[in-house]
Amino acid sequence: MVVSNVPSGAVPDPVVELCREFERGGFRAWVVGGSLRDVLLERTPKDWDLATNATPQQVMQLFKRVVPTGIEHGTVTVLWRGGSYEVTTLRGEGAYTDSRRPDRVHFITDIEQDLARRDFTVNAIAYDPLLDRLIDPFKGLSDLRAQRLRTVGRATDRFAEDGLRVLRAARFVATLEFQLEPETLAAIPSALDSFRRVSPERVRDEWLRTLDAREPSRGFDVMRETGILAVTCPDLVEQVGCTQNRYHAYDVWTHSMKCMDACERGAVHRLAGLLHDIGKPRTRALSDKTGDYTFYNHEIVGARMADAWLKRLRFSNEHRERVVHLVHHHLVCYSDEWTDAAVRRFVRRVGIDRLDDLLDLARADALGKGRDVTDELASLQRLEQRIAQVRQQGGALGIRELAIDGNDVMQHLQIGPGQIVGKVLEELLQRVLERPELNEREALLETVDEVAKRLAVGE
Repeated sequence: MVVSNVPSGAVPDPVVELCREFERGGFRAWVVGGSLRDVLLERTPKDWDLATNATPQQVMQLFKRVVPTGIEHGTVTVLWRGGSYEVTTLRGEGAYTDSRRPDRVHFITDIEQDLARRDFTVNAIAYDPLLDRLIDPFKGLSDLRAQRLRTVGRATDRFAEDGLRVLRAARFVATLEFQLEPETLAAIPSALDSFRRVSPERVRDEWLRTLDAREPSRGFDVMRETGILAVTCPDLVEQVGCTQNRYHAYDVWTHSMKCMDACERGAVHRLAGLLHDIGKPRTRALSDKTGDYTFYNHEIVGARMADAWLKRLRFSNEHRERVVHLVHHHLVCYSDEWTDAAVRRFVRRVGIDRLDDLLDLARADALGKGRDVTDELASLQRLEQRIAQVRQQGGALGIRELAIDGNDVMQHLQIGPGQIVGKVLEELLQRVLERPELNEREALLETVDEVAKRLAVGE
């Protein structure tokens, strides 16, 4: 639903008071951008952005606590009443020779001229909370009602200025659940040269924001259709039309989209859902025995491909390791015939801290097959129950849970730090995984000499 006016109380009192403080100083301020767009869509804004006719220097004189976050482009952050507010001086812009930022900016006093430089009409609306007045020179409110994403002015011009805007268009299709206006959609392929010049970090951040949408597949389908994806991650394009075996109703691309949408543990988890089968096109083969497609070791190949791509896009080590681990382990082939020791070995291999991530990915993987997966979901539920049971039995599922540690091993063997200490602990853990009752301090210490001797002979 879209409201025609800003509802009373929708703009928090501190924001209104901030605008009033500008007025007392002889200036004006307007609520702009995504915060206003969300209010008009009856959503709760994550933050509040303001535009003002005061220069950054005047803003810093007007308020006691100001952070010059982007002062060269007219932006500062005002710390006010327990919150932080990004305030940008009304501005006009020069050429974008780097397809990223304007070569120069000049400050202006007309709010409508400032709105004219923005990317999409739904982001080119301003609101004066003191006068209760909406300023909408480019019919953004009409586009909000029509759930339509349209550039301000000619789409080719807007996209040529900042190459990232084509990816932002795909992101807004997902997060706002809008459709691209035909001219805007048609302008994307010709803007890909500008997009290629966008830094990996900016692309990465847009992907993460897209993955936060209710159905991120909306945005990724736009990326695929317009060529954005071929620039960013051509490995994923190989999935389109890649037929799977009889257990799947969809090609690899559609399955990945369904799996990604079904992931429930945030943007990084959804990224693992998107990439979990990235290795399938490279490993697909037709079996002479079954006459069906196989994908041997696709999880291993896929983990290497995902790792290389995540490095190129400069994801954090934490995010990269989490995604690669999930891609590598995403095949969960549980059987009720597993022994308790097999369940413990599974938990050990996956890692207790990654277990919830993996099981949720396995559920999403099943849901993305496009057929009845009642049995698979029930099997995963039984595996969770088995894991809970073996954890209640005690024992150890990791080296840190052993009744002795590295210091105990070194003291017992009268040696210093070295590889042998870790190898002894790993061997002890393998024994405890088979027989949890062995996880007692005295029992483990009695075994250390024998294990160390055998490992030394093996070396």
